[in-house]
Amino acid sequence: MPDKPPHVADLSPDTIGPRMEALRDLFPEALTEARLDFAKLRAALGDFVDDTPERYSFSWAGKRDAIRLLQLPSRATLLPAPDESLDWDTTQNLFIEGENLEALKLLLRPYYGRVKMIYIDPPYNTGNDFVYPDDYRDPLGAYLEQTGQVKGQGDQTHRNQITSGRKHSGWLSMMYPRLWLARQLLRDDGVIFISIDDNEVHNLRMVMNEVFGEENFVAQIAWKNVYGGGAKVKHVVQQHEYVLLYARAKELIGAIELPPEPEARKRYTERDGKFATRGPYFTQPLATTSMDPRPNLRFPILWQGNEIWPDKQWQWSKARVEEALANDELVIRSDQGKWSVRYKQYLRDEDGNERASKLFSVLNGPWTQVGTADVVDLMGDNKLFAFPKPAELIGHLLSMGWRDGDAIILDFFAGSCTTAQAVLELNHEDGGNRRFIMVQLPEPTGREDFPTIADIGKERIRRVVARMKNADTDKHDLPARDAPEDLGFRVFKLAPSTYRNWAGVDAADDADLPDRYAAQMELHGDGLADGWTPEAVIAEVALKEAGFGLGYAVEPLADSLWRVTDHDTDRSFIISLADDLRLEDVEPLGLDKETLLVCRATALDDTTAGNLELQCRLRVI
Repeated sequence: MPDKPPHVADLSPDTIGPRMEALRDLFPEALTEARLDFAKLRAALGDFVDDTPERYSFSWAGKRDAIRLLQLPSRATLLPAPDESLDWDTTQNLFIEGENLEALKLLLRPYYGRVKMIYIDPPYNTGNDFVYPDDYRDPLGAYLEQTGQVKGQGDQTHRNQITSGRKHSGWLSMMYPRLWLARQLLRDDGVIFISIDDNEVHNLRMVMNEVFGEENFVAQIAWKNVYGGGAKVKHVVQQHEYVLLYARAKELIGAIELPPEPEARKRYTERDGKFATRGPYFTQPLATTSMDPRPNLRFPILWQGNEIWPDKQWQWSKARVEEALANDELVIRSDQGKWSVRYKQYLRDEDGNERASKLFSVLNGPWTQVGTADVVDLMGDNKLFAFPKPAELIGHLLSMGWRDGDAIILDFFAGSCTTAQAVLELNHEDGGNRRFIMVQLPEPTGREDFPTIADIGKERIRRVVARMKNADTDKHDLPARDAPEDLGFRVFKLAPSTYRNWAGVDAADDADLPDRYAAQMELHGDGLADGWTPEAVIAEVALKEAGFGLGYAVEPLADSLWRVTDHDTDRSFIISLADDLRLEDVEPLGLDKETLLVCRATALDDTTAGNLELQCRLRVI
């Protein structure tokens, strides 16, 4: 009997396997029969192992289960929802409705190492805002039951009450696997911003140090988010929150630069021969009295037969000063016998790039009230969403990537989708083509107009787009762009796989056990679950087998035959969902050894399967 063709991948990527392979490459002597021998690994590492009983570590009740949950692959899929989307055929922006841990697992393969920036505003763990119940035995089942998609209690929104005695542990167990996956999605030069308050900032720093490495901590930004208040406060008027900034690899992110400030441009008023390239300049004193004494910075500058000494010292070394003199980048004047040496600060660098501004560790506003006002302006209701972050705040943080106009921005605690608004507005202002990926749990709101928070987020994006289009009706000064502005988004929803899973047979009552086994086997003759649709199957194959991003394009080739393309990677596959597939159906497609062809296992006879395996990479469902 010939071998059966290999099946398509039905799970999200394995998080353990690649790391075991890395260990196998580095320490082959530490693996025995595919299992890691810790004694041999310790021996191989020698003095680099810390085996003292008292060493620094960070742990909490439930950490082991959190790691097990992280390591459990997802059987879920993401179902396309074109009817809830905007410009489905052309947009690359994404909104994923579903539990974010399962969604991140599904995004791991197509978006591994591709995300430039992540911003998240997770639950602050104030005692009643924690609605992410995790079940490492059946996470998808727990999500479907919570959202009422399967029989169960429905709306089972577990709250992390302070009285549970495990307030911090539960929150850390929720955050750890999500942060671990987030790090895998970041580019080598990627960064993550996390909003937080005093309830968990200390624990968040600890868990981030463990996941990202303490050496990749960049800043803890204090954000003054309210003004006034305090009339009823007993101790201290709380006026700030925090934004933690970590990098995947701090040494690779380079200087953190924000776009030039319009007010700062007004200082650049003078011109010289470099104006065409460097733009205008203004001058600043070269001498300083604020630095610690450094003898090597105290020397005379020779100018027109004079020796000019600083009162204390110069800011630059002698070599740099001489280079600036030779390049006409110093302005030296005498006023009543007192010499002044100033250096030129140009608007642009030698390559013509405009000088950027800096990100400060203290942000004075924008206020939380601004975020609320923005939601009211868009949605017309001041009770729709509590304490949304101002789009101006997130836009300010995201603008550190202003030189990278094609970045992917991820927010997996999307809430009312302030981050999506910030991305759209930033693109609109500077002509960028950034893409967003929003992930939001459909947490019930108790409202008829917007039954879930996910519904609020989707509608907010639609209204932001509509407002931008209306505002541009009479404008002609929009930034030039190479591609049309992307003002749409695709909606996907977390759901059970379209592949049929083995349901098992209860052997407790064996009176008709053979018949029940036979019925299960008959069901599994077809690898697709009841109620499948071509759009859903194509999405799952693209995600799990091909590793395509969710902006894939679908081209009909014939009845029940499509070509699916990921334009980001310039790869494609062909999929047939016909009941019967013959060689003549695919011969016109020019199959070769690099072509991925996916079809139903029941559509092939042994001869056709054998021939196709010789011609292409065949996978069956």
